[in-house]
Amino acid sequence: MRAVVTGAAGFIGSHLCAHLLSHGDEVVGVDALTDFYDPARKRHNLARLLGREGFRFHRGDLLGLPLRPLFAQADAVYHLAGQPGVRGSWGPGFAVYLERNVLVTQRVLEAARDAGVRHLVYASSSSVYGDAEAYPTPETVRPRPVSPYGVTKLAAEHLCETYRTAFGVPTASLRLFSVYGPGQRPDMAFARLVAAACTRRPFPLYGDGGQSRDFTYVGDVVAAMRTVSLSSWTGVANLGGGCEVTMRQVIELLGRLGAVVRVVPGPARPGDARRTAADISLARDAFAYRPATDLRTGLAAMLRATSPEGAAPAVTGAPVPPGSTR
Repeated sequence: MRAVVTGAAGFIGSHLCAHLLSHGDEVVGVDALTDFYDPARKRHNLARLLGREGFRFHRGDLLGLPLRPLFAQADAVYHLAGQPGVRGSWGPGFAVYLERNVLVTQRVLEAARDAGVRHLVYASSSSVYGDAEAYPTPETVRPRPVSPYGVTKLAAEHLCETYRTAFGVPTASLRLFSVYGPGQRPDMAFARLVAAACTRRPFPLYGDGGQSRDFTYVGDVVAAMRTVSLSSWTGVANLGGGCEVTMRQVIELLGRLGAVVRVVPGPARPGDARRTAADISLARDAFAYRPATDLRTGLAAMLRATSPEGAAPAVTGAPVPPGSTR
């Protein structure tokens, strides 16, 4: 398969490129290497891809790059580029989110329509739900985001659906639930937790620790993305990990794995949903999605990748919080 991956140097994008290459696919990666977090991390992600057979990289802004020639020979386009993060989306920062999440997506869709792309997979977010009306949350629940970031992800998702219904662009919007794993963005909770445990520094916990998330391992996400691109399915679907746990339970699990975290309590932040939990029935039925990595295994992989010694404590038989296994 010939694929284009936008946001190829990011956390999920670089994992996706590696996964596609491992299946013998040809991959064109596109990334602007923006400075939302240290671009050196993105260059590190790229360094592991650049020497691999079948991989080519284009650096540039999707608002300026000529996209149609890039998409012309692609069997699939995976659109992962965008401006992440809830907290920076308030106030004047919203303009950046509007540009990178909405305007860029509209341009990607126009290019996909013109080039006759066979499948476009868009990385949407569970943030579109906000404080959902039902848990586990099915795709039929009315989205009501609680942050400007969530608003822009929902707007981009609506654009995908509009181009799908109006012009037949074969789009699949996957609502990703709290993706984690080695190389996770440094601003995200698990990355900060693991870094705090490995460096023995305090961890600022925003809120009371009772907020819960449906955590999804990055390997399960990228495998599902490729599966979707090879199928005929289009539409909107949740990708969750099948386990909802609170932040307190995650901290307890890290301690049982030998990575003790010293917590410093702080106030909750505006725009953070209290709870997320995915109903993945649609993904299971439509393209056989079954997350395979439990939280204990995924956290151990992050510890191995982050700890100076390069090894995490053994996890065989380690207790896990309620609800964290499948």
